[in-house]
Amino acid sequence: MRPRWLAAVLLCAGLAGCFNVQSGDLFQLTRTGQGKQLTLLFNDSGTVACNGGAAKTLPDPLLLEARDLATTLNDDAQAGLHIAPPTNAVFFYAIKLQNGTITFPDTAGAVHPELAQAEQLALNTAQQACGIGGG
Repeated sequence: MRPRWLAAVLLCAGLAGCFNVQSGDLFQLTRTGQGKQLTLLFNDSGTVACNGGAAKTLPDPLLLEARDLATTLNDDAQAGLHIAPPTNAVFFYAIKLQNGTITFPDTAGAVHPELAQAEQLALNTAQQACGIGGG
């Protein structure tokens, strides 16, 4: 029975829409909007899964930033922060943490610096750890 369960979990983890933030995971960040969707699953062990792919090493400065951001966003996640996108938004973000989910447009960083930090982390991680363009 265990091999079937393990195979199902591995299959699920390989599908982009099947992420679950679990113990050891800091958060999952999804960016939608213009261009390709970006999904990053940050793990406290120092890895990131990019768009449902295999885990890749996350450079130490990005890991520290991800850990800090997970702590900073915890209260907003518990409150279920949702900022509706204005008409001039280009990207829309969802950050799923252990205690809840935050959703916001790329314009929210002007008022919420921690959300601007999340956007920058997504861009830097896409480029440096995932090897894909951030835009």
